[in-house]
Parts: sequence; C-alpha cells; structure tokens
Amino acid sequence: QVQLVESGGGLVPAGGSLRLSCVASGFAFSIFDLTWDRQAPGRQRELVATFTSSGIATYGDSVKGRFTISRDNTKNTVYLQMNSLKSDDTAVYYCNAHRLLAGRRFEYWGQGTQVTVSS
Repeated sequence: QVQLVESGGGLVPAGGSLRLSCVASGFAFSIFDLTWDRQAPGRQRELVATFTSSGIATYGDSVKGRFTISRDNTKNTVYLQMNSLKSDDTAVYYCNAHRLLAGRRFEYWGQGTQVTVSS
C-alpha cells in the first residue's frame, strides 16, 4: 500500500522556522521525483520545491533563498526546511512523488500538513 505521510506543520510567528517531513512507503522511493506543494484558502495549489531522483533541487520564486528541500533515500523521507516564514506561507503543505515509467505516469500525494504563520 502506497503511503506518503507528512508531519511537522504547526503555528509559528513570522520570521520563524519549521521543518516538514514526509515519509513514504509502498513504492520505489529513490527513483521518484519529489515535490512539496502548498494550497492556501481560495488559492490554487502552488509548486514550492522539487528534488529529482537525479539530485537536482529547484524552487518556486516565492520561496527561493528561504526554503530548502532535501531527501534521504535510506529513510524514504523528503524534507522541507522553511526559514524566514511569512504570513503568505500559510497553507496546507503536501508532498508528492511522481515518475514516468514505460509511458505511464505514477503519482502519489500525502494528506497534507497545515502551516500557519502569524503576523
């Protein structure tokens, strides 16, 4: 059974930090590209950061220089270190794993973790 379980969300004051974790199971984690996405109330889901299976990290413009994505394939876990948090970072954060295999896209989502930044 495929599972992605996020944790680490919570309430933090503006300027603070949080570290999100997402533990995966049930699939070949190391060959999947991983992303963190977020969705705030009334807004579209936004791609925050990506860490590919080949080791490349990329970020959305709104989080560059503040957030860091990393992965530990030995623990089947992807992390999102969030620093200098702003009220605009308030959202539900989701981890995602995806891979194109033999012409078929495999994609899995976690249930999300709430991050609330107080101003």
